[in-house]
Amino acid sequence: MAEEKNVQEQDINQLIKVRHEKLQELQAAGKNPFEITKYDVTAHSTDIINNFETMEGKEVFVAGRIMSKRVMGKASFCNIQDLPGNIQSYVARDNIGEEAYKDFKKYDIGDIIGIKGEVFKTKTGEISIHATEVTLLSKSLQILPEKFHGLKDTDIRYRQRYVDLIMNRDVKETFVKRSQVIHAVRSYLDEQNFIEVETPMLVQNAGGAAARPFDTHFNALDEDLHLRISLELYLKRLIVGGLERVYEIGRVFRNEGLDTRHNPEFTLMELYQAYTDYHGMMDLTENLYRHVAQKVNGSLVLTYGEHEIDLSKPFERLTMVDAVKKYGNVDFTEIKTTEEAKELAKKHNIEFEARHKKGDILNLFFEKYVEDHLIQPTFIMDHPVEISPLTKKKPEDPEYVERFEFFINGWEMANAYSELNDPIDQRERFEAQEELKAQGDDEASSMDEDFLNALSVGMPPTGGIGFGIDRMVMIMTNSPAIRDVLLFPTMKSLN
Repeated sequence: MAEEKNVQEQDINQLIKVRHEKLQELQAAGKNPFEITKYDVTAHSTDIINNFETMEGKEVFVAGRIMSKRVMGKASFCNIQDLPGNIQSYVARDNIGEEAYKDFKKYDIGDIIGIKGEVFKTKTGEISIHATEVTLLSKSLQILPEKFHGLKDTDIRYRQRYVDLIMNRDVKETFVKRSQVIHAVRSYLDEQNFIEVETPMLVQNAGGAAARPFDTHFNALDEDLHLRISLELYLKRLIVGGLERVYEIGRVFRNEGLDTRHNPEFTLMELYQAYTDYHGMMDLTENLYRHVAQKVNGSLVLTYGEHEIDLSKPFERLTMVDAVKKYGNVDFTEIKTTEEAKELAKKHNIEFEARHKKGDILNLFFEKYVEDHLIQPTFIMDHPVEISPLTKKKPEDPEYVERFEFFINGWEMANAYSELNDPIDQRERFEAQEELKAQGDDEASSMDEDFLNALSVGMPPTGGIGFGIDRMVMIMTNSPAIRDVLLFPTMKSLN
């Protein structure tokens, strides 16, 4: 096996050597493709194919990468790939000239060319371009894989995404759809009179979520800083400032593990709306997901793996307590103390930490018994206060807060609150988080005096929500892993 690999590497090295020699010949003849600075494209492949009746016989300029080539004496065919698709070109010596045809025959798979010619249909009925001029725009000095899906080391698809995009049409379509998803989110929120803003990525206090931050040092001020783990605390400051409806789509960074749903840097969208609550955020979520699905996929029924996700029906709404009772057959309304909760956890073989309280253990039951059942769109409401340090308590039951998590396919897709706007209560919550941090909880929040000052100035009743954009794209594109929707996912260094 090792011997076969060495032979393959030698063959590839020889092919690469030949390509370099071809480039040197071109440069020596004054035909250096890297000196060309532009090419005026007038049509793309799909423009021609979809509008053949009106474009037949017309002259076009197209450009793309050679993906296949058949040389047949005085005439040849090649297939070039551009952003939206592929198109065939007929290249004949008598049409482009003897010297140009001689050069064309030496072009390699992967080279980028421009073709000037007339649109026509071959005898076999394939829409093509009858070339009158071929221009080499860039010489490929590497070898493209013939069957990229067959590679055993799939890591190369993520490490060399540029090759993945060339070889796999469905990958390119996924990332085109990703752009459409983000555009659809923006268009919906803009229509609802939200203002898009930008807030700092380098922060002194990485708050707004339970996560471990990345740390860095700012030399100019000789200060340690963090990369943000959330957008929340700055956006709430803007609500205090009177902007009323704000949102941000941006990268956040969490110093955590890698798996099919987690990457240490990912795209988060958070929005805050004054004068509404978490019920308003549920309505917004339903409408937003339907808007995005319709715009991007043209349907409110999505296929994800073996499941059909129906966004057309009203999304189910369950409290966390009711969900645990429904799927775990455990009724937490009968559990009055932390000690009772811990005893119950032991009976169900649920591991917990000494610092955990009743609300933490309810959440552990939820994770074990409920999450996997939440395939269809579901809001899980009214979380315990212990796991929700930034959320307004329910007036009728202060052990719980006005919070929901939105689930599809068993995944948390969004997290929303009726935002806490009581600065005294918020200080007490921060102090409780500081105690957890002192006990070794790396994900606990830190005291943020400026944020408390903002709340003291006065923040109106506000609903807020955070959406994982990457997971939304996974659902919209039927992608099995977060790496499949990140152009350049975090990878372990090869060194």
